[in-house]
Amino acid sequence: MTRRNGRDGTAGGEGDGVRAPRRPTLSLPELRAHDGQGLTREGDHDGVEFADADLGGQDGRGSRFLDCALRRCALDEAVLSRARVLDSVLEEIRGVGTDLSGATLRDVEVLHARLGGTQLHGAALERVVVRGGKIDYLNLRDATLKDVVFEDCVLVEPDFGGARLERVAFVGCALRRADFSGARMTEVDLRAAAELDIARGVDRLAGAVISPTQLFDLAPVLAAWLGVRVVGA
Repeated sequence: MTRRNGRDGTAGGEGDGVRAPRRPTLSLPELRAHDGQGLTREGDHDGVEFADADLGGQDGRGSRFLDCALRRCALDEAVLSRARVLDSVLEEIRGVGTDLSGATLRDVEVLHARLGGTQLHGAALERVVVRGGKIDYLNLRDATLKDVVFEDCVLVEPDFGGARLERVAFVGCALRRADFSGARMTEVDLRAAAELDIARGVDRLAGAVISPTQLFDLAPVLAAWLGVRVVGA
């Protein structure tokens, strides 16, 4: 049986019934440098490169970023709720408490981010790749993820509570103390995850695919959820 390349979002073989997520295909135009002005509500940014900018604490709720690049920007406590980030690259962004609740991210690459407590609850992510970096306490409660790949990154205590995941793959990604409570999954591929540690919501894995080794590792959590006592003879 032909093996698919894990970099395409799956570690399985052809005919296994799991479709790989569609990845963004980005071709940014020639970008103009950001003028240094702060973010504003409902701001419109088209073809702009934000480089080494400190956007911490600024209010850009409802803003639109089209064909943009944010490189090495600080986003501590930045408010970008309901923002639309389209056909853009977010590279080496960093920050604590960034508010992207209700935001739309479509055809976006997030590269080598270092974030903590990022709020993406109620957000919509479509054709998004999160590659490299580390994100602590990512809040994706009630979010919609479609064609999303988490690749070679570390997610510490991510919260997918109530989220809808469709064609989502974890490739070389460390999932630590993940919460899937109330999540709904369709074609979610966990087989290539570097670590799979589920704190809550193991009962919501219907619609996901795991490897035999992962099933063995999850056996104690599954037994606890089922109320099964495992006692040596």
